[in-house]
Amino acid sequence: MEATRPENEVFADLAELCRSPGFVHVIAWFDFRDNLIRYGDQLDAEAMESQHAPDRLLRTEIATLIGLMVQSPVDGALPSPERFQGFIDRTQALLEELHKAMSAPWRDGFKVLDGIATMETPLWTGAGLREPIFYSGESAYGFQYRALAIKKYAADNPWLLANKGFEIEDAVSVARILADILSERQMVLSRTLTERPPETWTMLPGSVFSADEIKARCAIAPARIDAVLAAFTLPRGNLNPRFTALHEFNATNATPILHWDDGQFLLLQHYSLLEALYESPAFWVTDDKAYRPTALGHRGAFTETFAAECLEKVFGQARVLRNIDIYGPDRNRMGEIDVLAVFGRRAIVVQAKSKRLTLEARKGNDLQLKDDFRKAVQDAADQAFRCAAALLDPACRLKTTDQAPLDLSRDFDLVQPLCILSDHYPALAFQARQFLDPQTTDRIMAPMVMDVFALDVMAEMLASPLQFLHYLTLRERFGDRLLAGHELTLLGFHLTHHLWFDDDYNMVTLGDDFSIPLDIAMLARREGIPGAETPPGILTKLRDTTFGSLLRQIEDSDDPDVGELGLLLLELGEETARSLGSGVDTLCAAAQRDRRVHDLSLAFGEAQAGLTVHCRYPDAPDTMTRLLGHCQLRKYATRSNSWYGLLIDPDSRTIIASLGSRDPWAFNAEVDRLARRWPLRPQVPWAAIEGRVGRTSAGRNDPCPCGSGSGKKHKKCCLARP
Repeated sequence: MEATRPENEVFADLAELCRSPGFVHVIAWFDFRDNLIRYGDQLDAEAMESQHAPDRLLRTEIATLIGLMVQSPVDGALPSPERFQGFIDRTQALLEELHKAMSAPWRDGFKVLDGIATMETPLWTGAGLREPIFYSGESAYGFQYRALAIKKYAADNPWLLANKGFEIEDAVSVARILADILSERQMVLSRTLTERPPETWTMLPGSVFSADEIKARCAIAPARIDAVLAAFTLPRGNLNPRFTALHEFNATNATPILHWDDGQFLLLQHYSLLEALYESPAFWVTDDKAYRPTALGHRGAFTETFAAECLEKVFGQARVLRNIDIYGPDRNRMGEIDVLAVFGRRAIVVQAKSKRLTLEARKGNDLQLKDDFRKAVQDAADQAFRCAAALLDPACRLKTTDQAPLDLSRDFDLVQPLCILSDHYPALAFQARQFLDPQTTDRIMAPMVMDVFALDVMAEMLASPLQFLHYLTLRERFGDRLLAGHELTLLGFHLTHHLWFDDDYNMVTLGDDFSIPLDIAMLARREGIPGAETPPGILTKLRDTTFGSLLRQIEDSDDPDVGELGLLLLELGEETARSLGSGVDTLCAAAQRDRRVHDLSLAFGEAQAGLTVHCRYPDAPDTMTRLLGHCQLRKYATRSNSWYGLLIDPDSRTIIASLGSRDPWAFNAEVDRLARRWPLRPQVPWAAIEGRVGRTSAGRNDPCPCGSGSGKKHKKCCLARP
């Protein structure tokens, strides 16, 4: 194996290369090649694949090149074509070598002996985590930085105006107009480039702009525009001296705009400006010691409020509560639930944090890394567990912020803690996997950790309670088997393939390109770019089927037990779900022909649950009694802990009534006698439902399954009724 040079040697060579005369043209070319998405009439997967090409530079890599370039006066002389290409090749070679050097700690920990790979050192130590921290990719879309920056700093606008000369909305408007100016210029350059001699080729003019260009397109006061540019422009003479290693402070991340010739400005990567809009003001306001407590309060309020807004989008305002105080039996305050979402017998407990990863941790300091994680994530997870346990404890009392008692049914089967971070936390998925010490019970799930950006996308794409809770359930069930750089990869896979794995898979690694359909959908929804607004997959395949209609109706039910049925149905495979829908269609058609009751009963083996569907016109007074009796006998005979019943109108396919029984199975002499008198036929195989009238209950001469105890044959009892 080829020896890997030390990281500091590679970094030094890269720094020397970046300070070469004319290197600024190379960075502008990388930005154009790797950050601009080119598409035709529609943004599709083929166009987005360029963002996952193996030789594409990540935005963190381009930001590194910019940070090293400014360490000497920038020379704008255009290199010859040969020298230009040499710069490109050398840059990519050094960055590849740098990647290998950073990967060495965990790669060298693998030892293979007699064909068996073992780890001699822990996989994700501080040194080993430096690589995923740098290369884990962006956790936020650019439009999220714009939108959330306004929400994050709206309460700080008076301070910003007094100390910086602008409000956060002004900065966002400037960034949006800059995106239009530079993208238009780059597209014109790209179309005319080949018309000029090769020795004049450069994309650098596509990154240059003036303040007057912004003022001509913007209604904001010119003084505020100047103030925005001043706040996000690297001061003249600042040679970024602290940037001496990859994870040291890079001033061009905080101030990505550079001064250029003739009073103009240079922005080599627009995404860096959007990231700075979201992150830099937090340092400004907390550097003011007098204002710091107020600023920190605003950060916490933003995270809680935004998390609540996301969950309200999914569950509705009536099912989402904020700032719930918990008091123990001794009447002492035990803690506070930041946000609580309730659906049926499920609850989501949110604890919000505003901590970030420090520079010392990014350097690979193992102790600092663990300390940062404890403050940002573990403390939130522990607090969420305590709140979840108190929520389930009837001896604890809940109160609103005005100390009014909270009247809330707390008979929850499962509570899902969510730990929400307000800032991008690099390699969060890897760190949670390595460092999080979860507390769980049979009713409290392992905490799920994410940032506000991931929660925003989840609420956008999984905008129904059943779909949202189903994803949380699968993430908890299969989380230990999954390895991915960030949450959007997992969500993207789920939307297109369903996040379900057989027991044959004990470890699954997902590449970032699984998020491509999700990326297209979010750009289409938030930016208006032509493309598919919903990834083809779990949200589209069954949407317009009878099965999809049943799910939507179950979701609207106020019966908490029936909500659990919806989650069970979502676990079915596509073929099984279609068969169930076709079976319901067949029952309804039969009921339309003879106006009698037609039914099917199906068991969910692993879940120890089942479903009985009655298709019948609701004109008989004993309709619900018969459905209830049928469900009770089926539940008892199959020894199931849960059984659900649906009464469906044959004409409209709408659910007229629903019921659920979730009492654990127990011997009952009377029900046992009835079940023995009713010889159950074997459950209908899922694949055999389609095309059959669902006579999975009793035949004409079998004892009637209505549960009345009459002892009559089916043809003499319920079958004889209209």
